[in-house]
Amino acid sequence: MKKQLLWCMAALSFSAASAQTYETQFARPLSDVLNDVAARFQVRLKYDVDTVGRVLPYADFRIRPYSLEETLTNVLSPFDYKFVKQSDKVYKLKPYEYARRTDADGEKMLAYLSGLYSDKSQWEQRREILRKEVRQRLGLDDMLGKTVKDAKPVLSKIRKFDGYTVQNFALETLPGLYVCGSVYAPRTKGKHALIICPNGHFGQGRYRKDQQQRMATLARMGAVCVDYDLYGWGESALQVGGKAHHTADAHTIQAMNGIWILDYMLANRKDIDPACIGVNGGSGGGTQTVLLTVLDDRFTAAAPVVSLASHFDGGCPCESGKPIQLAGGGTCNAELAALFAPRPMLVVSDGGDWTATVPRLEYPYLQRIYGFYGATDKVSNVHLPQERHDFGPNKRNAVYDFFIDVFGLDRNMLDESKVTIEPENALKSFGEKGEKLPAGALRYKE
Repeated sequence: MKKQLLWCMAALSFSAASAQTYETQFARPLSDVLNDVAARFQVRLKYDVDTVGRVLPYADFRIRPYSLEETLTNVLSPFDYKFVKQSDKVYKLKPYEYARRTDADGEKMLAYLSGLYSDKSQWEQRREILRKEVRQRLGLDDMLGKTVKDAKPVLSKIRKFDGYTVQNFALETLPGLYVCGSVYAPRTKGKHALIICPNGHFGQGRYRKDQQQRMATLARMGAVCVDYDLYGWGESALQVGGKAHHTADAHTIQAMNGIWILDYMLANRKDIDPACIGVNGGSGGGTQTVLLTVLDDRFTAAAPVVSLASHFDGGCPCESGKPIQLAGGGTCNAELAALFAPRPMLVVSDGGDWTATVPRLEYPYLQRIYGFYGATDKVSNVHLPQERHDFGPNKRNAVYDFFIDVFGLDRNMLDESKVTIEPENALKSFGEKGEKLPAGALRYKE
């Protein structure tokens, strides 16, 4: 009986081994292969991918006994999966992300791009190519051609606070489509700097406490500041629904909104100094900050916060839904930011997100480009290695210092405790549920 059992086990083993042949492409279930890889290299694999029913051809031939990462690359690439190293013993498996690459990829990209230009003349030729093609790939001019001309804004009453005022606005951009936001202005008379503040993907959008603190404090110090909803967020969601935010059109519409608001402010307010036009946003708002500087020459100072990297285009279609990083044969957000040279730019980064590489990669690259103009002092980096992805006090203080320096704002008025945090509905133009939307406005219905 014992001999018979051993014979059966040997037969089964031979049968399994014989299935691994040229005719079967040496195929094995992906889940089995990954379990073997984890055991072989003594690591833990975390899964953000579906392995059910996935079969890997030439499975064991893809294993490199000397390299876990080469093995994972070989095993995962047929399924458009990738890995992210979380520690020496933990790797996370994820679907391929076209907008996100590795730090090493960013370093290689910057080295490649740096080889394209060695002086100001070569750089400016590259700059013109990129600016033209980014605009084309975004489809901006086609959309601007459809905008509503001479539309009357919807304006709220002006609310007065300690050293600043707030007024809500709604501008019709495309027929029936409005962009909504708030203008924070100094209570002092005369000409003031203007700072356009696109919003990022932080909770509560532009209504959150730290957003109001930043806007109001900059206004108290002497700048007119404008923030506005992301497309498909806030009051925009009342018109188009939240899912509209995760579309390629959002990429173009948000850029159009920033330019449209700048046009409106310059045309309708007499308290703006056109020589002092800033742009500042965090996270996705930082991505928009860079894009607006590429698209519009009127900006004279820029401060992208916790956003800039050579290896990350932005994780939302509203940031990377149109293939602008394919411009010029391939570019990245660091090169797009460099197009702003030699005008003043502050890059705020931290150690807890993708901007951790800025001191080592992106900032030296920017300094080189600014160096073509003898203006390395015009680009700066405040790096906060112990902090994470937010717009916290240290990041806001860096922004305040930057605009105090470039626009001559009044540092004596820097006091966030003087800011009144308004409830969300106070900052809306159309009411909590859109009950005040104008006739003819788009209204989202589930």
